[in-house]
Formats: sequence, structure tokens, C-alpha cells
Amino acid sequence: MRRLAFSFMIAALAAGPAAAEQDLLLGADMASPAMTKAEMSRADIEAMIRASDGKPLDLHDKALSGLDLSGLNLRGANLRTARLNGTNLRGADLSGANLEQAWFLKADLSGAKLADARMFGITARDANLSGADLSRSTPIGDFKGANMSGAMLVDLKGGADIRNQSMGLMRAVFTSVNLSGANLKGADLGRSRLDYADLKDADLTDVVLMGSDLSGANLTGATVAGADFKNVDVSGAKLLDLKGEASAKGWAQRVNADRAVTRVSP
Repeated sequence: MRRLAFSFMIAALAAGPAAAEQDLLLGADMASPAMTKAEMSRADIEAMIRASDGKPLDLHDKALSGLDLSGLNLRGANLRTARLNGTNLRGADLSGANLEQAWFLKADLSGAKLADARMFGITARDANLSGADLSRSTPIGDFKGANMSGAMLVDLKGGADIRNQSMGLMRAVFTSVNLSGANLKGADLGRSRLDYADLKDADLTDVVLMGSDLSGANLTGATVAGADFKNVDVSGAKLLDLKGEASAKGWAQRVNADRAVTRVSP
């Protein structure tokens, strides 16, 4: 089942149509115990932490959905392919954790520490990451509909690496993500999907957006000084009251610039 789900995940993060993303969830039985139940309790994990002598926990491929793991120290933990759908990880420390191919559907990660976390192939649709710290993390995965308002995303590495695309165009999928007030200074989101994202008042200073999809996104009040807009699709995007527009890079090379909203209708 996990291999099948991963194959659909690859399709979802590739450059295919939106229908491929829908197949991601259709490719796995989301109502199965493996996706909805937990094989361990919070007490079990707390016992593992006490016995670990400070070493990172190995929780790879564990079913942990629905648990209350809020505030726990899971720094550097191996959660590769684990299922944490609907899990409460509010304020947890997942700094440097391996979250590759893990499932976080509708999980609560508000205020969590995820700096330097590895997230290749992660599925975190509709997750709550408000106020979380994802600095220097690699969110090459599906965050569609997630809440990242006020999150720290400094030096994020979510851009596609066109030199290593044997499985398709792997990139951050931030479709319809709430990034209002988020700090994305220096983030790499080249060729990523930010369509219909809410970037109101976000700090996009020096962000690499080259080749990304910002169609329908709301950038009202965002800081764009030094941001690279070369070949960025801004069709239907709200580009109102931008700060630092004069120093944005590739501004004249935006795609569908004539279709962007640049002034409020009287």
C-alpha cells in the first residue's frame, strides 16, 4: 500500500495536471487503520524518549495518527513514511527530523520547530503549521490547503532541482496555502506551486521564485525586495501595495503580467 501511495505522490508533485494530485489520495486507502489509527500511545513515546539517552528516536513507518504528541522533544527523529494524520504536534520539537514520505494530513504543527527537517515526499495537506519554524527545511512535498500563517520559512529549500529529476519535477506544492505574514527571506521556491496562496504581508525578500506558479495568489502588502520573478506566472495574482518592488529581479519577465491585479477597481 505504501509503495502504491508513494507512486501517486510522485505523480502529484510532478508537472502534471491537477487531476494527478487528486490521485495521490485516491491511491491510498485513507480510511484504513494504517492511516487513521495509532499503534503506540503518547506514554509509549515518552518512555522511548526517557530511554533514548538523548539520541534521536526511530519511529519510521509507525502508525501515529490521532495521537497527542504536543510539546514532545522529537529532535532528529526518524519519522520516514510514518503516518501522523490528525496528530497533535503543537509546539513539538522536530528540528532536523527525517519526515520524508511521511503523512501529516490535517495534523496540528502550530508553533512546532521544524528547522532543518527533511521533507522530501511529505504529504501535509490541510495541516496547521501556523507560527511554526521551517527554516532551512526541504519541503519538497504536498502542502495544499495548509495554514502557514506567521510561519518562519527563512532559507527554505523548496525549489525544484532540474539536475535531478529522474522521477519528474519534484517541488514544493503550496497551492491555496495560507502564508500571510510568513517570513520567507532567502527561500528557494523556484518552479514551485503557489497558485491561490495567501501571501498577504509576507516577507519575500530575496526569495527565488523563478519559474513558479503564482496565479491567483494574493501578495497584497508583501515585501518583494530582491525577489526573483523571472518567468513567474502572475495571472490573476493580486500585486497590490508591494514593498520593494523597484528592487525585485526579473520583474519585466513575469508571465501574464497583464492579467495580474495591480490596482483596486474604483
